[in-house]
Amino acid sequence: MGRKRKGRDISGWLVIDKPAGPTSTAVVNKVRWALDAKKAGHAGTLDPEATGVLAVALGEATKTVPYITDALKSYVFTVTFGAATNTDDAEGEVIATSDLRPSDDEIEAALPDFVGDIMQIPPQFSAVKIDGERAYKLARDGEEVEIAARPLFVEALTLLERPDPDHAVLELVCGKGGYVRSIARDLGEALGCKGHVKELRRVWSGPFDVDEATPFSVFDVDEKSPDLDSHIQPLAIGLADLPQLRATDQGFARLKNGNPGQVLGTAEYGEEVWASYQGTPVAVGIYRAGELHPSRVFNL
Repeated sequence: MGRKRKGRDISGWLVIDKPAGPTSTAVVNKVRWALDAKKAGHAGTLDPEATGVLAVALGEATKTVPYITDALKSYVFTVTFGAATNTDDAEGEVIATSDLRPSDDEIEAALPDFVGDIMQIPPQFSAVKIDGERAYKLARDGEEVEIAARPLFVEALTLLERPDPDHAVLELVCGKGGYVRSIARDLGEALGCKGHVKELRRVWSGPFDVDEATPFSVFDVDEKSPDLDSHIQPLAIGLADLPQLRATDQGFARLKNGNPGQVLGTAEYGEEVWASYQGTPVAVGIYRAGELHPSRVFNL
């Protein structure tokens, strides 16, 4: 029998404004420690030097993480033209240079090729697994591996600002699995001038916006404190993209045991929905003829 994890049974979401420096895992571990939470995870990794929205799920909210990772996300990032790096960002080693600099019109003309359903090759320094090993570990050992292109949905890629000939600020709105570093790299290649990411900030992820995020410094403390609970948002926010139905008394009794239960409300047959009982989330599942067939049950 595994050792029971210590900590408080608290559930909900924390939206952290991650600073440059710590890894996403380090932020989650610090938040969990500061809250003395039994369980925590995050919905989408940010590179150590990236900033912005890091959605941290606590307790039963970890069951809703897929709905946030699958949602659209927005990134504002600065591309440096004239140099390619082995990491596709400013932390890496320069591996190629160019004296060419694109005009604003040339950048605008290139962006449509990166919108819609595209294929994207992740960076050599990424968490993609190659024969069971993380690509970044192989890259650190000096191995250059071939990483297969992966599908990515890009809703929008927009030029926001051109501070100087060497840089451009863009906004990317994309689905799950996107690498902003790859966008910068491939845009530089398309423009014939090379490129890499200088700065990157995630400004929103699904229902979570950086303007409503809590600075990580609030949780980067030396003492645990239940006063930090005031920053926790309801678990149901992670289900914002799904229709909500209400469980009947009998339906609630069945759903909490993992069985199909009666629900009230309107949904399409076969649609994924979630049910609440007296305002508390009960389960997520498939709607069929007045019943919810649960795939996830919340123990709240």
